[in-house]
Amino acid sequence: MTHDSRLPALLRTGVIGGVLLLLASAAPTPSLAQQAPTDFTAIVKQKMPAVVAVTTRQRVEERQQQRAQSTPDDQDLPELFRRFFEERSSPERQQPRQGLGSGFVISADGYIVTNNHVIEDADDIHVAFGENTPVPAKLVGRDPATDIAVLKIDPQPDMAVTTWGDSDAAEPGSWVIAIGSPFGLGGTVTVGVVSARSRDIRSGPLDDYIQTDAAINRGNSGGPLFNARGEVIGVNTAIFSPVGANIGIGFAVPSHTARTVAEQLIRTGRVERGYVGLRLQEITPAIAQALGRPDDKGVLVASVEPGGPADKAGIKSGDVITRIGDQSVDSGRDLTRAVAGMKPGTQARLTVVRGGATQEVTVAVGQRQDEQASQEGTQQGSDNGGKRLGLALAPIGEATRQRLGADTTGVLVQQVQPNSPAAENGIRPGDVIVAANNRDVSRPSEVAEEWSRAQREKKPILLRVKRDGQYLFVAVTA
Repeated sequence: MTHDSRLPALLRTGVIGGVLLLLASAAPTPSLAQQAPTDFTAIVKQKMPAVVAVTTRQRVEERQQQRAQSTPDDQDLPELFRRFFEERSSPERQQPRQGLGSGFVISADGYIVTNNHVIEDADDIHVAFGENTPVPAKLVGRDPATDIAVLKIDPQPDMAVTTWGDSDAAEPGSWVIAIGSPFGLGGTVTVGVVSARSRDIRSGPLDDYIQTDAAINRGNSGGPLFNARGEVIGVNTAIFSPVGANIGIGFAVPSHTARTVAEQLIRTGRVERGYVGLRLQEITPAIAQALGRPDDKGVLVASVEPGGPADKAGIKSGDVITRIGDQSVDSGRDLTRAVAGMKPGTQARLTVVRGGATQEVTVAVGQRQDEQASQEGTQQGSDNGGKRLGLALAPIGEATRQRLGADTTGVLVQQVQPNSPAAENGIRPGDVIVAANNRDVSRPSEVAEEWSRAQREKKPILLRVKRDGQYLFVAVTA
């Protein structure tokens, strides 16, 4: 390729230029010299005690079954982008698999932030401070969309706590410090800089990562990324690597996202995200020309969900959305992230171009209910040592309602985990759960609440199920 043949010349130019600069330049200006730290020992001594190793245990058969049922979105994650935590397993299929990641304490009452993929599907979770004996941790909540999870432990004596920093203030070139347990080596410190911000690694619609060259390896997942003031500005999550180990390209969930998600998980156990019911399409130069647009800024509305918030507000297919509130919209990701960050019920002001005319449309943001929320809900029964129900549930969407009948209510059973209580008691994929313990349900979380209550009361959960147009009752015991 052309740039390969020019590479030696570019290197020579750089060396010569650097020598000339060195000869011609005076000593660094005082202001620049003051910004360069001598080392990070003070920060590390203060913050290291607040970083924990997270260990998990899970049955191998479960993990293999869930991998076999992974969604197309899971498989679309580029091979070179890897979310890492260390896994150790016995050659015997019946033996449990152990995982190891990192986390950090965010409050004196024992809340810990880590990655969702570190604790996902774990049957048992422990955290360890340094060389101390691991202590049991309870899963408070998790958010697959941002890969953030919150754990809770009993407060420890003199427990160190981290403080959140402002990830928006982290400019490329600023110092960062990663602390975690790569390959099980607890209390490991690596240092680098912010390489870039707002990176999209195609792991989901909410991608907004800090890129860093601080070394991140297996086991670092869930650990904190500190700025030079010792504040957490990111949660180390993924690396780009063709070899499976650090090559200087790592990614962290920015603190402005992680903090908001963690606070919601602590407060309610789940994350509420806004939605407006739009399918969006990027505007290519050819599409812009066809639409008579002067540029490719904004995002094209490909379709509108019937009866959704945008439909009710009058948004139409073919509209071009250029702003939401005072924020410009340059891509579908911009709009998706902005809406997802809004509280349901918020009035969103969209600037819309239709037929060459610009107008403002106010949309009442709805609440997103998707399969991620249902999978989060079905985990709740295991928080206190109870068994999982073993269902992946989803609300009844418009397309499903049309297929099953206009009067269909309840939640749809999308998957049933083998050997789970639900499977053993005859629940099948495609069933619609209409009621749980004589309570009408419309959200997966409502089924999870009734399952948790049934376990606390040590009795079966009674499900009213619609199957093949007929209703029946199924009692599910733990």
